[in-house]
Amino acid sequence: MRYDEFLAEVRELGEYENQREAEEVTTAVLTVLASRLPAEAVEKLVAQLPEQLKEGPRRAQQPEPEAFGVEEFHERVAKLAGGRALTAEQDAGAVLTTVAGAVSGGELNQLLSHLPSGYAVMFGKPELS
Repeated sequence: MRYDEFLAEVRELGEYENQREAEEVTTAVLTVLASRLPAEAVEKLVAQLPEQLKEGPRRAQQPEPEAFGVEEFHERVAKLAGGRALTAEQDAGAVLTTVAGAVSGGELNQLLSHLPSGYAVMFGKPELS
C-alpha cells in the first residue's frame, strides 16, 4: 500500500479533517505499538509499511517490549496525539485497521501473537481475540 493510500484509509476510517491530522494520529499509534512489540516484530512490521511510516516505530523500539494493556495503549496514543483522550480508541482503530489491511495475513497473525488478545479488536479482527 502506498503512503497516500494508507493515509487516505486512516483519514476515512477516523473521519479526520485533513491529511495532516491522519499523519499525526498514524505516527502516534505506530510509535505506541512499536514500544509494545519485540524489536524483530517491529522490523517485520515496518518492512511492509510505506517508507514514510518507518521512522517513528523504529525510534520507539526497545530492547525489551513494554507490557501494557489496551487501556494504557489508548492513554499513550492520546498523549502523543495531543491529548485526544476521547478519541484515542477511534484513532487506534483507524490506524491499526489500516495496518491490518496493509500487511500480509501471516505477518498480522505474527504481530498479534506478541500482544494480549484484546488488541485484535483494535486491528478490526475481533474474531482473533
